[in-house]
Amino acid sequence: MELLKALLHDLYDVRGLIEWGGTLLVCIVVFVETGLFVGFFLPGDSLLVTAGVFAGAGHLRLAELLTLVTLCAIAGDQLGYAIGRRAGAGLYKREDSRFFKRRHLQQAHEFYEKYGGKTIILARFVPIIRTFCPPVAGAARMTYRHYLLYDILGGLLWVWSMVLVGYTVGRTVPNIDQRVHYVIAAVIVLSLVPAAYHAWKARRSRATSDTPA
Repeated sequence: MELLKALLHDLYDVRGLIEWGGTLLVCIVVFVETGLFVGFFLPGDSLLVTAGVFAGAGHLRLAELLTLVTLCAIAGDQLGYAIGRRAGAGLYKREDSRFFKRRHLQQAHEFYEKYGGKTIILARFVPIIRTFCPPVAGAARMTYRHYLLYDILGGLLWVWSMVLVGYTVGRTVPNIDQRVHYVIAAVIVLSLVPAAYHAWKARRSRATSDTPA
């Protein structure tokens, strides 16, 4: 447990991660978060914005960051889709483990049922959901051509919006790379808003359905 706590501490030190591993490590984290079930706890949004801040401050190359991270985000989703396509309904019978929670898969399934194809784009901006949405789409046998189109668009919108927001802040606020923890805190709060809204809507819907006619 102590080792796990230390690992999680290091993973959420996004500034330290970028200073240590640069663009390559950002690519790896994004790929794992979007392509493997174990990645649902990784700091995708805050990592991308922080990487953008560092690019704006001149520590990373913006074009390289945007290109490589976008490719990794799309490739990660492709792997998730392939896993779902292959495993199918068996995913929903899989037992919970330290790095797999069936409730997260079910939440992604409900999200997918509600928004259809748009989910592939919208899920990019919702932590946890973006990890489990690709296998849900694969298990649901979504037409791959349509999935790929939505996935490319979603990957571009997510990576470019997060990185360019950080880049703009890094270019306009003096020495912001030395106070990047404020940026990270703001991103974490904002990234939780869609998930909180979704949970509130689900709770409200259940309460309405439970109310006697």
